Amino acid sequence: MAISQQSIAINFTAQQTLHLRRIADDNQQGPVVFFMHGAVENGKIFYTHSNKGLAPFLAEHGYRCYVADLRGRGDSKPVISGESEYGQTEAILEDIPAFINQIEVIEGKKPDYWVAHSWGGVLMNSVFARFPDYINNVKACVYFGSKRSLLNNHPKKLLQANFIWYFMAPILAKKHGYLNAKGYKWGSDNETQKSHFQSMQWAKKTPWIDSDDNFDYATTISNLHLPPTLHIAAVNDKALAQPIDIQKFMDESGLGVQKMRIYGRKHGHNFDYDHINMLTHPRARDDQFKDLLNWFNAHPTR
Repeated sequence: MAISQQSIAINFTAQQTLHLRRIADDNQQGPVVFFMHGAVENGKIFYTHSNKGLAPFLAEHGYRCYVADLRGRGDSKPVISGESEYGQTEAILEDIPAFINQIEVIEGKKPDYWVAHSWGGVLMNSVFARFPDYINNVKACVYFGSKRSLLNNHPKKLLQANFIWYFMAPILAKKHGYLNAKGYKWGSDNETQKSHFQSMQWAKKTPWIDSDDNFDYATTISNLHLPPTLHIAAVNDKALAQPIDIQKFMDESGLGVQKMRIYGRKHGHNFDYDHINMLTHPRARDDQFKDLLNWFNAHPTR
């Protein structure tokens, strides 16, 4: 088995190039999977160059994987700076459709499965609201630690969300013109001032409405059957996606089939996972990665 990786550059605008990483065994022609990272992150949450992580794991099982870097993140160019004026509205309306279109050009079809981590699940469901025709192409989704509004009151949440994300981050983003989350070791990548502001508003239990054009995601999605979605929760994810937070996101995500599973030793798993190592820990192959495969197999492409 030979898993290969290629970087695909999408010439997006005169100034912007989007990066898409293709990870596959070229001897196999299995289903196509699209991956979306979360806030203060990039696509490396799903893979390493030495073929560790979820995307290479799926490639071992014949899937053709496409991992995206949103504008300015990861290997998309140029990197975020004080000149970057785009936010999550642009990610929903422009970046993600551009990735889907590029995948269709390469593979001759749109992705069969969508996978997200953290805020990426909110972006994906927002895309379904804006472009409901996509729903017809997607057989199933799996979201790792995805929530929209934070309802839990754990001390780690009060520190990471209330103090850092809601209080300190806006001050620092205004000072520098962007949020240098990587520099402050708050994440693996940075955010524009706009993307931080927009995600902060939604995390604060405010309505699921776009601040640019007042599009009402919540009302739109309430009438949609989204693809069957498996939600992965982790017992040590105390701050960013406790089951109460994920359940709230599930409740506002339409009429389709949704299930949540919690991963930790007390639930019979190999490790007490947290928000990041639910995707990066070596034992995840035998726990949530295996269950993801079973979820895909229960919702086949044929």
